[in-house]
Amino acid sequence: MATNESIGGTRLEGGAAGGTRGTTTIADNVVSAIAGIAVRETDGVYSVGKGPSRALGAVKDKVSRSSDPGRGVKVEVGEKQTAIDVDIVVEYGAPILDTARSLRTDVTDAVETMTGLEVVEININVTDVHVPGADDEDEEETSTSRVR
Repeated sequence: MATNESIGGTRLEGGAAGGTRGTTTIADNVVSAIAGIAVRETDGVYSVGKGPSRALGAVKDKVSRSSDPGRGVKVEVGEKQTAIDVDIVVEYGAPILDTARSLRTDVTDAVETMTGLEVVEININVTDVHVPGADDEDEEETSTSRVR
């Protein structure tokens, strides 16, 4: 069975001997979502996206009560390969090069396993370092306020 598979609008040949049974199309946003979830699960990554997109995404997530796993991840999908760009904020104390190495491994494994595409490139842009307690100022003010 020769199966035609379409990834991002491009057809791929594959499958066992027999007849064509249909077409499979995997949208770019699916690859982006898979990569985004893998990035977020990588140790040392605090968040994904640049400052303005993180802020806008947080508001959007609260309003829609759902999150966009592909936020902060850009993909370019070809016939058999994909390239991925990701913006991340790392946790303070996490070795950045080790985090990047783990991120590349995690994303490559997830995307290649789920889509069959070869990941040829993952560009990582570290935009910030998260210092624990720095984002918790509002919570601390309400709980440890000296004036009531």
